[in-house]
Amino acid sequence: MANTYIAMWSGPRNLSTAMMRSFENRTDTVVIDEPFYGCFLENSKLDHPGKKEVLLSQDCNWDNVVNMITGSIPNNKPIWYQKHMAQHNIAGCDLNWIKNFNNCFLIRNPKYVIPSYSKEFIITDERLLGYVQQHELIKIIEADTGSTPPIFDADDILKNPKSILKKMCQSLGINFSNRMLSWPKGKRKSDGVWAKYWYKNVETSTGFRPYKKKKIILEKKLMPLYEKCMIYYSDMYARRISI
Repeated sequence: MANTYIAMWSGPRNLSTAMMRSFENRTDTVVIDEPFYGCFLENSKLDHPGKKEVLLSQDCNWDNVVNMITGSIPNNKPIWYQKHMAQHNIAGCDLNWIKNFNNCFLIRNPKYVIPSYSKEFIITDERLLGYVQQHELIKIIEADTGSTPPIFDADDILKNPKSILKKMCQSLGINFSNRMLSWPKGKRKSDGVWAKYWYKNVETSTGFRPYKKKKIILEKKLMPLYEKCMIYYSDMYARRISI
């Protein structure tokens, strides 16, 4: 089996860590958790929980990180699943490396993301949620390959994990494994040092939680942000791979 490098592009509050668990439970896959987080924090000056720990735990030089994630796959595994937050892409950063990856996009309706994220931080810019950057990445890939990379919505995954994961694997050129549907609960050595601040729900999980439709009413002050994000989300949603 040829080596496969997967870049899964997500935003915050978007099933991204559960998806990392799913892929890590495969026997042929090694994962890496948000390798550009340190670069992003150092550049943005945002005060995230555990910021000092994050900066000490990672190389914060963009080019060095690119060299690492495009190098040999750790542990002699044939698949390297890389969890990337689209909002970590800083202005002017080199993105040419993505052209040699199997890129995949994980999206979620901003009406769910914004209230959840705003409980932790004041969202002053829609770029903090990653929708703009995801859309930019898709355009880069389309210009390079002539086709749209695979896009999946979090709600579709929760409604039918096996069906969507099969389609995801097919789009990435790898075989589906039933091991992706469940995993042992607990912490992982592969988790970033920020896990203690963000991963509590995932650490108690053993699989994808059942889908439940939520009634969300956004505060009036959040509506302009929601409308900006919806421009990008709606376009990606229309082109997603669904059940």
